[in-house]
Amino acid sequence: MAKTVERVKFNTPKIPKVLNVAAYARVSSGKDAMLHSLEAQVRFYSDYIQSRHDWHFCGVYADEAMTGTKSNRDNFQLLLQKCREGEIDLILCKSISRFARNTVTLLETVRELKNLGIGVIFEEQNINSLSSDGELMLTILASFAQEESLSVSENQKWRIRSDFQQGKVSSMRMLGYKRTTDGSLEIIPEEAVIVKRIFSDYLSGIGKLKIANMLNEERILTINGCTWTTEDIRRILQNEKYAGNMLLQKSYRENHITKKCRKNSGELPQYYVEESHEPIIEPQIFKSVQELFKKRSELFTPPKSTVSVYPFTGKIKCGCCNKNYRRKTTVTGIVWICSTYNTKGKKYCPKSKQIPEEKLYTACCEVLVISEFDEEIFQSKVQQIIIPAPNRIKFIFSDSTRKTVEWKDRSRSESWTEDMRKIAGERSKKWHEQSP
Repeated sequence: MAKTVERVKFNTPKIPKVLNVAAYARVSSGKDAMLHSLEAQVRFYSDYIQSRHDWHFCGVYADEAMTGTKSNRDNFQLLLQKCREGEIDLILCKSISRFARNTVTLLETVRELKNLGIGVIFEEQNINSLSSDGELMLTILASFAQEESLSVSENQKWRIRSDFQQGKVSSMRMLGYKRTTDGSLEIIPEEAVIVKRIFSDYLSGIGKLKIANMLNEERILTINGCTWTTEDIRRILQNEKYAGNMLLQKSYRENHITKKCRKNSGELPQYYVEESHEPIIEPQIFKSVQELFKKRSELFTPPKSTVSVYPFTGKIKCGCCNKNYRRKTTVTGIVWICSTYNTKGKKYCPKSKQIPEEKLYTACCEVLVISEFDEEIFQSKVQQIIIPAPNRIKFIFSDSTRKTVEWKDRSRSESWTEDMRKIAGERSKKWHEQSP
């Protein structure tokens, strides 16, 4: 008799998996129309995702006035972090250009998400990154998006430089002036008073630091709504626009990808326009300030040979007051400390905290993925280090990417060695023996 084998089938009902779904939206300008568009995108995705019974709404991550050629967008990075932590299964986005205009950034991000099992759906192009032909289509369309970005950038450059050749300023944000619809500069009286005061104080013998402190004590803010620094005062004192003249194209953007701003040292033509607008400061007063500024700079600037240079010199900035950190030797070892905190005290920079030099070396090795500190690698890859809060170091790299290192201070008991414990025990025993 022939033996028969039959597989037993179970009629187990399949429970559909509920996907954790988020959306990403971005606008490249802070104009009202753009912000309304962003608000509409956020509202649409919120309603759409929550209307699906098989989806769990995980939020809409949106960046305002941020270019798509850069990956260092706060909410974009936060979205990626949530994906890496396994909190998101699917991402919705209006179009490829909203996600990223940089082809390399787009493909690297999509591939990373694909390896995590996370798909990205681009609605306008009807592409799912997890599909078989998804990556091929993304590569082609992303290239078009990047070329479109280049074209837009070149058109903007041409328009701005044409304005420069005609002695016009395309955009401007400075204390004391506003740009009218016809491109001319109009004085803002209440702000002009502050500018006149800065020039007057400096001519009377008051230094930049004291001027900044006086304005801060009176709670007068800069044009950007920040506290004053000596650099802010310097920029105002040396800005020819306050004397009614304009030097155009002082700086330029490196390219449309990094958008790094560089000082124009002859790479592009500059244009000097005399008597282009109504001055806030009389030309003679402005000239006197420049002469005094030069005299003081020569008097107080030390010879370069006397300045010690270390790997971190000029690289570390305080996230509280924007001043440089300096190297200092203490009883506990070598540390780097905010120059404002070090010279003026905690009152003027309350959130800063010194960092052991050894911790800086360790953090550099961690973010650069090297076994030991290499100054050449550090100088070539790290553009700046910002200390935004105690026990936190933010690295800004030459390619504009960012990484943050955090740590917790050990308690005193955790930091004690066995020898230290032994000595303390002996001291305690001796004290008790001598006590009556």
